[in-house]
Amino acid sequence: MNQVIETMTTRRSVRSYKPDMPDQDVLDEILKAGTYAPTGMGGQSPIIVAVTDKETRDKLSRMNASVMGNDADPFYGAPVVLVVLADKNRPTYLYDGSLVMGNLMNAAHAMGLGSCWIHRAKEEFESEEGKALLKEWGIEGDYEGIGHCILGYPEGDLPQAKPRKENYIYYVK
Repeated sequence: MNQVIETMTTRRSVRSYKPDMPDQDVLDEILKAGTYAPTGMGGQSPIIVAVTDKETRDKLSRMNASVMGNDADPFYGAPVVLVVLADKNRPTYLYDGSLVMGNLMNAAHAMGLGSCWIHRAKEEFESEEGKALLKEWGIEGDYEGIGHCILGYPEGDLPQAKPRKENYIYYVK
């Protein structure tokens, strides 16, 4: 099987992480892959905020949990959070950011890390606290949170894939 397709078909969402921080060169490769996701008209509307600082990571975790109305860690202990935001002035921003998320998760798996897409970035960065974080980080513009790509070394085995549903593919010949 082609190595890229094998990576895509064996990647799973990981919901339990070791506390070990991945090496910077591994993170850099994953981030680079994210920047090569296709975007509408090549407009590159997304940006990625790589959070490896534990205090900031924990703050994002609290903000995200608050949106759900609880206090559990929605990042499952992952030490890295890649926040994907996209410029709402581009008509394809939501799709562009989603493709970046896919590239990040597949690249993480290819590099031996686990990942999971965590939602609620939209609500987080629409809040006053989220807007203040963006300002603190030097991010200006009309950005919407697309998702959090959490990363780290999986704790335990990867989950098994669910069987593919019937009628997933229709051919028109």
